[in-house]
Amino acid sequence: MASKLLMVIVFVLDLVAFGLAVAAEQRRSTAKIINDSDMDYNYCFYDSDIATGYGVGAFLFLAISQGIIMVVSRCFCCGKALNPGGSRACAVILFIICWLTFLIAELCLFAGSVRNAYHTRYRTFYGDSPPSCQTLRKGVFGAGAAFILFTGIVSEFYYVSYSEARGGYNPYGPEAGLGMGTYK
Repeated sequence: MASKLLMVIVFVLDLVAFGLAVAAEQRRSTAKIINDSDMDYNYCFYDSDIATGYGVGAFLFLAISQGIIMVVSRCFCCGKALNPGGSRACAVILFIICWLTFLIAELCLFAGSVRNAYHTRYRTFYGDSPPSCQTLRKGVFGAGAAFILFTGIVSEFYYVSYSEARGGYNPYGPEAGLGMGTYK
């Protein structure tokens, strides 16, 4: 039987990661071109860089959540074999989907954090074209948040399917009678 405490802990970690990713999307860096009349050049001025911290926080919370689920389920590598049946097939499929959505979410969060932290340091003189103030595109952290949500849902279903396929809880306990052998 799946541990309810573990499921609540993983849900809370995924919820925090989702919230941080949404906050990172809302607080992406923006840039504007500043004219410096004393020195006769233009340069880029970037505002707050808090979204990078939010993205890294979401990255870490999601990694911890995934790590907990994989350690508890032994990542299909160790432990006894799962009981055959629909739960095992479902657990295998959900395991693969869980890792795919996790990797996509982590890539979005990592790439968004790195790109948001990058600030161009170019300056141009008045006669030249204005500098390119590159910022993170909209939706990178949003895509990460969506895949965090998918990962959270799939990992919870994976853990439940894994627990059922492992044998889980038998309400009647082990069989109390003696096993019947072949009669000759």
